[in-house]
Amino acid sequence: MTDTETPEAIRYTADVVALTPDGSVLLIERDWPPYEGSWALPGGHVDSGETSRRAAGRELEEETGVRVDADSLRPIGVWDAPDRDPRGRYVTVAYAAVVPAGTPIVAGDDARTARWWPLANLPERLAFDHADILRAAMAS
Repeated sequence: MTDTETPEAIRYTADVVALTPDGSVLLIERDWPPYEGSWALPGGHVDSGETSRRAAGRELEEETGVRVDADSLRPIGVWDAPDRDPRGRYVTVAYAAVVPAGTPIVAGDDARTARWWPLANLPERLAFDHADILRAAMAS
């Protein structure tokens, strides 16, 4: 078997676009590389035996303290560009959630901080391809 025939290691993740009816999105400030200190959507690895939908709900709660019913998460799409993460091949399934305006948040797990951002005044650059995911959520 040559190097080109060796199966590529692929990591499976889930991300959440949590939106409020008044036009804010929940972002976390990453507390580790890559993109340490950059703003990103809440998300992370899908655990063994877990669906991406359940992982999305779990990661949202772990990173921000916001709890949603995983069944209420609306699929946005799959992002699988080979170069989307500098650590290697990551495939993510993204979901959208609508939560009440003013929902309290608490940064936890891998987040340095969490913040509601007005959609009209987002950070200049989001980590990874999260700006693309957010655009897709807004278009659907």
